[in-house]
Amino acid sequence: MGLIDFNISSEVQLLSEATIDSERKIIAILKVLSESAESLGSITIARELERRGIFLSERAVRYHLRITDERGYTQPLGRNGRTITPLGLDELRIALAPDQVGFILERIELLAFHTTFDPYKRSGNIPVNISLFDKDTFRSAIDAMQDAFRAGLCASELVATAQEGEKLGGIVIPSGKIGFATVCSVAVNGVLLKHGIPIDSKFGGVLEIKDLKPRRFVAIINYSGTSLDPSEQYILAKMTSVNEVVKSGNGRILANFREIPAPSRSMVEELMKALKETGIGGVYLLGNTSEPVCQIPIGLNRVGIVLLGGLNPVASAVEAGFQVDNIAESGIIDFDQLSSFWEL
Repeated sequence: MGLIDFNISSEVQLLSEATIDSERKIIAILKVLSESAESLGSITIARELERRGIFLSERAVRYHLRITDERGYTQPLGRNGRTITPLGLDELRIALAPDQVGFILERIELLAFHTTFDPYKRSGNIPVNISLFDKDTFRSAIDAMQDAFRAGLCASELVATAQEGEKLGGIVIPSGKIGFATVCSVAVNGVLLKHGIPIDSKFGGVLEIKDLKPRRFVAIINYSGTSLDPSEQYILAKMTSVNEVVKSGNGRILANFREIPAPSRSMVEELMKALKETGIGGVYLLGNTSEPVCQIPIGLNRVGIVLLGGLNPVASAVEAGFQVDNIAESGIIDFDQLSSFWEL
């Protein structure tokens, strides 16, 4: 009897180990898909996994992709391969949380690297946030966001939309939803990086506004210490009052904090001017050398930058009672896909 119990226990253990191994492979595949702006086939995924030290045959990749399709983590696009879904991104974030505390910082750096937008040529790829609205309430949500866009509480007035089944910024829009893309503040990181200016992404926060002027950060989440996007969490926690800022000049908005080397300040000013001419702003405050910005101390020979959160208009819609699923830093799109919010 004891021998039988031992054999059963061994089989259970083997099954458990096989399941854990399979789940690890699924997460690895999802991570590859999440880092690509395009849909990928099994051959490409297998090659990318091998580059990362994970050896799976093309057949094995296809097997695991069938599992991710069944779970709703991936969306098959025929001969164009697979793309990750919002559900897949959620699963990836949860699975990576214990191992990759700095997942968001890694994501920011990756998107900045993939940014090819040139403000002087007005062309290239630019990072975006994706917000998923119910199809039936989208038009009303657009109305609710107008004041925030009109007040300039956004990274840009340029947006993009997509219907269910269409792809937007690396995300396939689920059934019953409309995808709404807003320019992500990481666009500033990418443009500066392409011009040889190093930029240090510090944190995402909630910025208190008093008499239409930035006062202080009242909440801070360091990018290096989180696997969740700060703006998403602040919106979920209802910590913003964007609509109050629009009405009275007092309230709380989403903002991000960066630092640059002091000698690059004049060059950054020129690039910010060029970006603004293309319809992309986002820089709310550019500090002076080694001087505190919104009560945040700045290092020696460094300059602080406060960037407006790209999801501020979406936060205003949530404040108005609309249900929204946000996927910040969700990918890149071609600049030509963007159009003015006022054309919607």
